[in-house]
Amino acid sequence: METASLEQILKSNPYPGRGIVIGLSPDSAYAVTAYFIMGRSVNSRNRIFVQDGEGIRTKAFDPAKLSDPSLVIYAPVRVLGNKTIVTNGDQTDTIYSLMDKQLTFEQALRTRTFEPDAPNYTPRISGILHLEKDTYNYAMSILKSEHGNPDSCCRQTFAYEHPLAGEGHLIHTYQSDGDPLPSFEGEPVRVGIAGDIDAFTDQIWASLNEENKVSLFVRFIHTATGAYETRIVNKNQ
Repeated sequence: METASLEQILKSNPYPGRGIVIGLSPDSAYAVTAYFIMGRSVNSRNRIFVQDGEGIRTKAFDPAKLSDPSLVIYAPVRVLGNKTIVTNGDQTDTIYSLMDKQLTFEQALRTRTFEPDAPNYTPRISGILHLEKDTYNYAMSILKSEHGNPDSCCRQTFAYEHPLAGEGHLIHTYQSDGDPLPSFEGEPVRVGIAGDIDAFTDQIWASLNEENKVSLFVRFIHTATGAYETRIVNKNQ
């Protein structure tokens, strides 16, 4: 089975919402991750990514236009030792704090559920990259309502050991645009990872819908040393 084109998937979907990509560079030298956010409302579009220690956080571009910070202001990326956590909400902090107390990624997420934004009930998507002694593995999770029913939460975790060079997985919040927005379905999509950090960043940013894209974070982590490079792109400048 061939890998899907990340570029084509993003170009063909005007509103995948928020998305996480995790994989391995073509030369196997770097663990790769990317996180993008999109928005339809003024509140969602009024954001930028800023550096926050080893991670990032969202920030209102124009504080006067921030109507509700509850689901739009959070830390999407945090680093806990040799683990990099990437999520679409404040569950980043939950994973960080509970894994710091020796719980697993999946156990930490058992304490959370999808977002309380009826009628969409936006899924919480999360990823974690783990590098140790020249080995690298990653996992992805989605917490979503069962066919839009807020009384039922579907919890899925996907773990990937010994990733293949030039390959990764994409998970995002919405299948497509709609009202209400339909939740992502199925397993994370197996996609190709091509180029260096700048080429990969440019590919994703150029593929996202021009009207709806807001911000993009990309990180390449050297699998042998743990040293990393980061790129942040914000539509609001």
